[in-house]
Amino acid sequence: MSNNSKKKAQAATAAMQGKKDRGSRTLIQLGVAAVLIALIAVIGFSIASKNSDDTATGATPSAVTADGAIRIGEPDADVVVTVVEDFQCPACKQFEALSGDTLSELTADNTIAVDYTPISILDRASSTNYSTRAANAGICVAEADMAAWPSWHEAMFAQQPAEGGAGLSDDELIAIAETAGVDSSELASCITDGSYNDFVATTTQTVLESGVTGTPTVSVNGTVVANPSPDGLRTAIADAK
Repeated sequence: MSNNSKKKAQAATAAMQGKKDRGSRTLIQLGVAAVLIALIAVIGFSIASKNSDDTATGATPSAVTADGAIRIGEPDADVVVTVVEDFQCPACKQFEALSGDTLSELTADNTIAVDYTPISILDRASSTNYSTRAANAGICVAEADMAAWPSWHEAMFAQQPAEGGAGLSDDELIAIAETAGVDSSELASCITDGSYNDFVATTTQTVLESGVTGTPTVSVNGTVVANPSPDGLRTAIADAK
């Protein structure tokens, strides 16, 4: 083969290789673009979802404090015990059984007020978002009859469902409230409609952002009580006076 023929053959080969390279680069670029578009779509969806959550509107209860707590006792008490709890939380049930009577006693003689803050961090532990539904029911009861709330609260933990199941049904939540003495024509619809679900979600997020990492978290005038036993609570309350 002559030199000219060799050069023409080499040029043709180079041209074909160049087309292949350009084709490969194009495919790579298209692939990168697709990934970027997918990421942008995901990010956009996340932001949209967050914005949607941030701007979600729902009923605002009148029976709670500015922090979203249900206060039992003297509204202007100098010593306030705050109990952050989840109605699906087994440790919260244990705390109620161990120290609930102590808090009731100290509330009754106006020594303290108790701010109960129901949150919903254990929705994953039921198949029906029981934590949210139970917290919503708690606000419904507070709105309907605050005097009956302590009895309802005690009964809720006494009948706490096991984790991993469906949790108590709305009808069962209504029955517990009625047994506790709540008499309201609006109670049933408040529970079944999830009237305060958005409020519960907002309160939960606020509580978690404040540094709470689990339930129950018990504090006295803002200071967490490491040992919230009856004796530990009495000591922390005495120190706070």
